[in-house]
Amino acid sequence: MVEALREELADLTASVRAFLEWHAMTGADGMPGHPAALHEALGAASSDGATPAPRRPERGFSGQDAPSPPVARGGSGAAFSPPPPRGAAASASLPHPEQRGGAPQPEQRGGFESQGAWSPTQAQRGPEPPPRPAVSAAPAPRADTAARASATLPDTKEERAARLSLIAEEVRTCQKCPLHEGRTHTVFSRGDPSSAVVFVGEGPGAEEDQQGQPFVGAAGQLLDKMIAAMGYHRDEVYICNIVKCRPPKNRKPEPAEMAACSPYLTAQLALIKPKVIVALGATAVQGLIGTSEGITKLRGTWKLYKGSIPIMPTFHPAYLLRQPSAKREVWSDLKEVMRHLGKSAPDRG
Repeated sequence: MVEALREELADLTASVRAFLEWHAMTGADGMPGHPAALHEALGAASSDGATPAPRRPERGFSGQDAPSPPVARGGSGAAFSPPPPRGAAASASLPHPEQRGGAPQPEQRGGFESQGAWSPTQAQRGPEPPPRPAVSAAPAPRADTAARASATLPDTKEERAARLSLIAEEVRTCQKCPLHEGRTHTVFSRGDPSSAVVFVGEGPGAEEDQQGQPFVGAAGQLLDKMIAAMGYHRDEVYICNIVKCRPPKNRKPEPAEMAACSPYLTAQLALIKPKVIVALGATAVQGLIGTSEGITKLRGTWKLYKGSIPIMPTFHPAYLLRQPSAKREVWSDLKEVMRHLGKSAPDRG
């Protein structure tokens, strides 16, 4: 009997020693929880090498064998909870924080802490910093009207015209390059947006700037005669320019000005989907395919726009007004266009 009492007293002494060591190491208040949590905090052994005697399992608030671990406090007094026992079964046995009256456990983060690892030295670090607020992704910048208008190709002539009107409206308020400072009107296009043929020029002149229409001056009248010779009415083809505002003194557009306007032309051609593009002059060819070759070398030779639409480079009508003898070469180029479209025309000079 005495021997049994002596053994029970030794067990009690070992448990009290382990309890005091747990308090000294973690700075915790209250009673320790499950022996496994205590062993983990103490490194599974007491300072003198003796393993603390396990206590009888206690019943938790929800009937589990293991009560919740005690709430430990750091130097600043802020509460945090030690990690739960390892293993899915042990985690399932713990009561909900609201049931056990303790503070909810902080959400674990990635890396080392996400693996369930925890060290008693965290108790000396004080409270965890508050979580950073979630940063939502910045809203994507709104696409230009030109990009929106040609995002999905229309099915009808009316839809195509409506989307081209949206692009023309954006052009009217465009200030992407210095050309807007001297314009009277922007010059977007004229003609049929469902045409198989698109004529692309360089930029508006003085009369085009006044009227807001491309090719309405002397060069435009000559272009209308060229179009009629091909068997089309002037309004049965589509006509536009590389830049939509008049360059000062009708000079050639600068590369930056052409680049600023190129999305509008790209959207126009994407909506129209012509079978052939007639590029009028070297600037038109440069704006379409980026070449720096002269028009004398380029004209009469088929090129490709974006690898799919045939381009026929030829002289600009303004050049023909200065060099009427070049009309024969232009007519030869236009006949190649007609042949590609399956049309025929009388041979003329």
